[in-house]
Amino acid sequence: MNAALSNAALSNAGPAAASPDAPTGSLPEVLDRLDRLTDWEKRPRGGMRVGLAPMRDLLHRLGAPQARLKVVHVGGTKGKGSVCALVEAGLMRAGLRVGRYASPHVEAITERVCLQGRPVEDAVLAGALARALDAHEAARRDGTAGLEATWFDVLTAAGLAIFGEAGLDWAVVEVGLGGRLDSTNAVDGAVAVVTNVGLEHTEILGTTRAAIAAEKVGILKPGAALVTTLAPDDEAGAVLAARAAALGCPVLRPTLPDAGSIAGENAALAGLVLDRLGAGGACGRDGARLGADLLDAETCAGARLPGRLERRVVPTARGPVPAVLDGAHVPFNLAAVLRDLDRDPGLPGTCTALVALAGDKDAAGFFAVLARHAAAVVCTEMPERRGHGAAALRALAAAEGLEAEAVAIPDAALARAADLAARRGGWLLVTGSLHLVGALRAATEAP
Repeated sequence: MNAALSNAALSNAGPAAASPDAPTGSLPEVLDRLDRLTDWEKRPRGGMRVGLAPMRDLLHRLGAPQARLKVVHVGGTKGKGSVCALVEAGLMRAGLRVGRYASPHVEAITERVCLQGRPVEDAVLAGALARALDAHEAARRDGTAGLEATWFDVLTAAGLAIFGEAGLDWAVVEVGLGGRLDSTNAVDGAVAVVTNVGLEHTEILGTTRAAIAAEKVGILKPGAALVTTLAPDDEAGAVLAARAAALGCPVLRPTLPDAGSIAGENAALAGLVLDRLGAGGACGRDGARLGADLLDAETCAGARLPGRLERRVVPTARGPVPAVLDGAHVPFNLAAVLRDLDRDPGLPGTCTALVALAGDKDAAGFFAVLARHAAAVVCTEMPERRGHGAAALRALAAAEGLEAEAVAIPDAALARAADLAARRGGWLLVTGSLHLVGALRAATEAP
């Protein structure tokens, strides 16, 4: 079956399936239905409900599509999206049919469900979402667990339904938040990846790296292998190692240089995943075992995602300003991004940053890192997103010694930040949120 799956093909499995001839509506119409559900990507997460019962109910009603999938499941604080894209690219280079589920999206919701490296067509996602929403409504009528399904539950169920009908060789699934109770943990991965562990979402996952590691390693299942950068003597790594030992799962760790790049670390993790699949007997279309050698320079370059160390240009009255778009949102991730950018000879002069941060992020820690690299910062905020206000961010940035301004409207903030960078003969970093990157990316240009 080709990537443009028909709506009829997506609507004939599971107890909640509608008639194949029933209209599903356009994608905007179906998204209007979806947006009536609780979306924790837009709300303060202190009261967030987590649990797999609603997700499992939806999938049962959709005919258990996840049971037909071979999965690589990827979690961690940073790098998980890029690792997913690299694994996907390696599998595709081996001639295999691959699906990738990701979150959040940068510009279009279809980015979250990819077949053969491309976002699914609007009609395909609309059909699968309509079926998943029908399953949710059936659960409400029946009073079963699916009645509490969230926006992300329904979207994840729709993605898995698309994958289940697509005749995939492998699905690469990115964790949304945490791991143990994340909606994606309804799948069983042959390999589980925990890229790294930092302090994030502490109101949900715990206030120590060890507690957060316990949540993230919840994606590891008996019979799988764990791939991680974390050593067993690390606070979080010890938790991962103990869980793997309890389940009898091997742990694979890449050998990384002390001052390696983000791209190098991500490629090393993805290479270990492919090696593990090959060691388990997985082969490409040519019959050769899968392995890290699939990730040559061209393949890695083709796997780059928008908003991850992405080079762009912002036009200004003073001329084009070099810009980097990166959704780093925790201090240790920002530190790694800035370390890599400091080495880049193509970014002359000083850094001016444009920042928006969600309300559950460590803004003070973020600016403490930024102050070691940037000359100035323009703080903004995302409408309809739970987040720190621009003025509050400006105060925190100023407390770290940064020259700081607050411009609440993102478009105006981009213009102001780009002008400041142009005046200094420097470059611009747009960071703190992939949602900010997505909102502003169209206002930038390819270099």
